[in-house]
Amino acid sequence: MKYLQLAEDLKVSQLAFGCMRISEMEVDELAELIKVALDEGINFFDHADIYGGGKSEELFGEVLKKHPEYREKMIIQTKCAIRRGKVGYFDFSKEHIINSVNQSLKRLQTDHIEILLLHRPDTLMDPKEVADAFQELYDSGKVKYFGVSNMNSMQMELLQSEVKQKLLFNQLQFSPIHAGMVTNGLFVNMKEEQAIDHDGSILEYCRLKKVTIQPWSIMQASWEEGTYLDNPDYQEFNDCLQAYADAYKVSKTAIVIAWILRHPANMQPIFGTTKAKHIQEMCAGCDIELSREDWYEIYIKAIGRILP
Repeated sequence: MKYLQLAEDLKVSQLAFGCMRISEMEVDELAELIKVALDEGINFFDHADIYGGGKSEELFGEVLKKHPEYREKMIIQTKCAIRRGKVGYFDFSKEHIINSVNQSLKRLQTDHIEILLLHRPDTLMDPKEVADAFQELYDSGKVKYFGVSNMNSMQMELLQSEVKQKLLFNQLQFSPIHAGMVTNGLFVNMKEEQAIDHDGSILEYCRLKKVTIQPWSIMQASWEEGTYLDNPDYQEFNDCLQAYADAYKVSKTAIVIAWILRHPANMQPIFGTTKAKHIQEMCAGCDIELSREDWYEIYIKAIGRILP
């Protein structure tokens, strides 16, 4: 496993274990899965207060209670701001941010988390209010580092104009299937619809500002379709992945990981699984360096793209 040095005392594994799907596992079953991840060199675990309605954090906390030795090997990240109720909405209020962190700490059975992300943008946000919340959490020792998810460059600039702590992370959907932030960069100054920038040049912004992109849903076609792996609607793409998997003697998931890591933005893919085998398969992708030609072939074959 390779690591990214993001701050003086923040060294994170290239892959992050996503905990959205763990809520239905048994404590001992999850403990063994976490051990496999740690043994593979993964030290980064990504949560959110809404995963499993809080059950994912709660179950993870039970594992930490049973295996306190795991905690010192971990970097724990969680997210807040998505609220459920009569309608779903986003909430960047100071009260909600601080309350959410306190509840997450209680469920995780720890006195601090390393990283807090704001979970999707809140158009009603007051950057000064967010800054006050972050500063209080930082001063209390409950959170050390901060970031966002699914924000464009100007949203990040607006927030960073008041927040004293550097925003270190931005979680964005990215995979060979969902590569819009690459595509619009390739079609700059073209008349084709691919030139439309839906993301505010967020890929280039994050590279300039040294913000680590955390790709999510890396194996998913869409919520309706599920995974694109072995999906007959993506046969040409799967054939392409399989050819590379055969050549490197790894799984297709490893090739996807290698494809994401090949980008010089130094992304940190988040994977979600409940199977130890899948962890090991994806970690194998960290040892593969695709050529530029290989990378572009996978990009093109993913959904029948063309280059300008």
